[in-house]
Amino acid sequence: MLRIISDGINYACGLTLAGLILSYFFNPYLGIPLYVIALFCLWFFRDPERKPPSGDVMVAPADGKVISIRKGSDELVRVSIFLNIFNVHVARSPAAGRICRLTYTKGKFRVASLEAASVENEKSTFELDASGSRVVFSLVAGLIARRIVTYKSSGDTVAIGERVGLIKFGSRVDVFMGPEWDIAAQTGQNVTAGVSVIARRAVAEGRE
Repeated sequence: MLRIISDGINYACGLTLAGLILSYFFNPYLGIPLYVIALFCLWFFRDPERKPPSGDVMVAPADGKVISIRKGSDELVRVSIFLNIFNVHVARSPAAGRICRLTYTKGKFRVASLEAASVENEKSTFELDASGSRVVFSLVAGLIARRIVTYKSSGDTVAIGERVGLIKFGSRVDVFMGPEWDIAAQTGQNVTAGVSVIARRAVAEGRE
């Protein structure tokens, strides 16, 4: 049975009620657009079960397309995933570990696919201690997405692929990782949250 987030059920019920009122008091056909939108809300807020892969890997924290892989001046690599309105918008932890810090940052609502969105847009940022490796990932609001919901708090322990939040409608997720991770994702790749491997722990001679 497909799980639906409560927000989607609430929106669908409200829209259906409004449609019924329009149909009853005015015209039977006036409610049809609202019924269609109600069905879309149920589909949009779907939350399927996911089984993460085994091994010392990092998984995609969100469904969507990898739009950028960049190395910053701090030696951290950023993998950016863009979500459109047709993707599942439940965000998941890319790795197992302890949430050291959860920070909310106010900002703009630029189109999430733009490079500037990573720095300027409103976001919630998780800093994760993943077995001694610092992993940072941000849930970034977009032009349409104006609300980010987080399910976890600082100090919580999370499993790889565990649900950590929800971004409503189009948005972006950025993941930052150090040189101890070998990037497995590719720009343009479509990824599935909690399933698709985006990096593997580096194992090489002379490096732990």
